Amino acid sequence: MNEHSLFESDQLINYGKKDLQILDKQPLYKGFFQCNKYTLKHKLFAGGWSPEIQREIFERGHAAAVLPYDVKNDMVVLIEQFRFGAIDTDQSPWLLELVAGIIEPGEQSVDVIQREALEEAGLTIQSSQFILNCLLSPGGSTEHVDIFIGSVDSTKAGGLHGLAEEGEDIRVHVVPRETAYQWVLQGKINNSATVIALLWLQINKDKGLKL
Repeated sequence: MNEHSLFESDQLINYGKKDLQILDKQPLYKGFFQCNKYTLKHKLFAGGWSPEIQREIFERGHAAAVLPYDVKNDMVVLIEQFRFGAIDTDQSPWLLELVAGIIEPGEQSVDVIQREALEEAGLTIQSSQFILNCLLSPGGSTEHVDIFIGSVDSTKAGGLHGLAEEGEDIRVHVVPRETAYQWVLQGKINNSATVIALLWLQINKDKGLKL
């Protein structure tokens, strides 16, 4: 085996924010979302500092998402809605997703998932379990999302939901957990937060669930 293929934990360089210098920040656009242009430099693995680098960064805020799960009936609740960013994929831009929303100033993630579950699926989250925090596209965006599993009564889910003033047009689906997992394997579900939540549930449903 190539000696360089072995990962040595003592070789891990613990770089952090102190090893980054932001030299300039210029606003490019501010609307519902915003984009800024940064000039920066950072430390290099080989030592020293990088030359000045410019990056345009999409800053849309941070989000919280929840996979509503009916433990008793082993069913998950997914929402379907149009996503323009998916138009260049081979599949439909109508995606099966988690319930999710932007974390507003002063809000906690658990408050967001309660609010969005009611708005997007007509559901009350009875209890929830935090899974992880995920960076969605760190090469070009600062956005990250807190992902949860939430206990619900799936017999109360269904229909069309969403806020008209926010342009939401959402259809709710109640799906057996195993079916949703197979859709991940088949690529029918291909957005990152939903894939993560369903894979986590498949792995932990019998050992790590605390709902």
